[in-house]
Amino acid sequence: MDNYIISDNLSLLAKLMDIHGDNPFKAKSFANAAFQIEKLTVPLQDTPRDAIFRIKGIGESTGKSVIEMLETGQFGLLEEYLRKTPPGILDMMRIKGIGPKKIATIWKELEIETLGELLYACNENRLTLLKGFGQKTQESIRQSIEFFLSNRERFLYAEVESFATELTSLLSGVFSPAQVAITGTFRRQQPIIDELEFVIGMAIDEVAEKFKTLEGFNRLDNTDDAILLHYKEHIKIKVYGVEAAHFATKLFTTTGTETFLDAFFSHTGKTSGGAETTEEAIFENAGIAFIPPALRETATIIQSAANGALPVLIRSTDIKGIIHSHSQWSDGTASLEDMAKAARDQGFEYLVISDHSRSAFYANGLHVERIVAQHEQIDQLNKQLAPFRIFKSIEADILNDGSLDYPDEVLKTFDLVIASVHTNLKMPEEKAMARLLKAISNPYTTILGHMTGRLLLSRNGYPVDHKAVVDACVANDVVIELNAHPRRLDIDWEWIPYALEKGALISVDPDAHAIEGYKDIHYGTLAAQKGGLTKEKNLSSFSRAELEAFLDARKLKKGL
Repeated sequence: MDNYIISDNLSLLAKLMDIHGDNPFKAKSFANAAFQIEKLTVPLQDTPRDAIFRIKGIGESTGKSVIEMLETGQFGLLEEYLRKTPPGILDMMRIKGIGPKKIATIWKELEIETLGELLYACNENRLTLLKGFGQKTQESIRQSIEFFLSNRERFLYAEVESFATELTSLLSGVFSPAQVAITGTFRRQQPIIDELEFVIGMAIDEVAEKFKTLEGFNRLDNTDDAILLHYKEHIKIKVYGVEAAHFATKLFTTTGTETFLDAFFSHTGKTSGGAETTEEAIFENAGIAFIPPALRETATIIQSAANGALPVLIRSTDIKGIIHSHSQWSDGTASLEDMAKAARDQGFEYLVISDHSRSAFYANGLHVERIVAQHEQIDQLNKQLAPFRIFKSIEADILNDGSLDYPDEVLKTFDLVIASVHTNLKMPEEKAMARLLKAISNPYTTILGHMTGRLLLSRNGYPVDHKAVVDACVANDVVIELNAHPRRLDIDWEWIPYALEKGALISVDPDAHAIEGYKDIHYGTLAAQKGGLTKEKNLSSFSRAELEAFLDARKLKKGL
């Protein structure tokens, strides 16, 4: 059992104890232990058992709980609390804006135990009768519940990627020698997946019979050419069965969107697929270049393919450096030196270290004297690690009035500045735009970080006029980040074509808070491909020398 699971279990127990009104000091001890364990860099599994009790924040009771989880994989006390807690209360714990104390009040005073009941109570304006619940709190809870319910059984691409690969391999073995391929939204690399779809080169009746022998699959429904199933992890599966001769056509028609397919068949003068044995043949017979699955979303891509104007899509291997990363100087888990060496050892040419600015007190943001100290360390490390280079950067908070978090004399000490909104996210569009546009116009802003502040399946972004933001970035020579964290992927891929048309530079950045975060470049690149991004228009694909030249030219142009 890894540290994260142990930390999550202890944290969950602390919240449940609060909800049940048990000893607050004991609950706090479990919460504190969870916090300390989350920050550990050494696996508890490899820690001598007696040494666990010497870890800061871990006492006799919490230490015994940790050892129980390590040795048995079980946590009896947590299981006891889960047994006496209605499932709906656990759902409430996932709703933004409702802490344990509010949940306890809702449960005990209104006898509400499900999200449906709570939503009804909000609509009936009953929460405002409770102490500590005002109109704004009630409305926020209502919106959060509706958002949660609308996204249930939906998954991030990153959450299902590994499973999708494993399931493809499993089905290929079960249905061999028939062809098996994944299709639909997953094949198009959509950031959010509602169901995994597969095409199998076998009659649908035979496919259905085979699935009866497989464990973990629950038959839900069927159509003329597909069966719908639930897998044990609650991922919906849709399986198309088709005669082997029509496998390629079925793969093609289930991959593209309806808009794409209508445009394709309009171009070819057909109403459906033919008898081609490969997708390559389908495009060849249509007289257009092969369109990668990620681009099969819109009608406009058909004309681009017909004109031979398809972009050579960016790949993960085109990323030359890590831009946007956090170290232990702020809220990262690894030291600056370790982050730099890991980037170098993974083949990157540079690291742009961009810890949080001073207003981000919750993330240990850097005050001026700490910036000076960090820059001294960067200078020393650059001498040791050359030709690898650490660029001095900061993720500067965009304040409420649109100004950046430091005065110009501090901002000018950085090689580049990433400007991002982190606080007061509940803004109307007018406020959000005024804030963003002022930040973009600051001559020291090099990159606009995660444009909308969204967290996929968790938080809607603040409303923005995407075109106006892109136009402002182009006018001010500001690069637009494609934040590669799979919960952000912000700027959304749908706006990349407009940005490229206007001449903007994009930067696929991992926003890494740990060395493992570098891997998120993979998800950022998948999203970038959907937007038609090429390596030439991506800042993090610049070599070290190219990035240095870009930054020097930009500063000269800005008179900085």
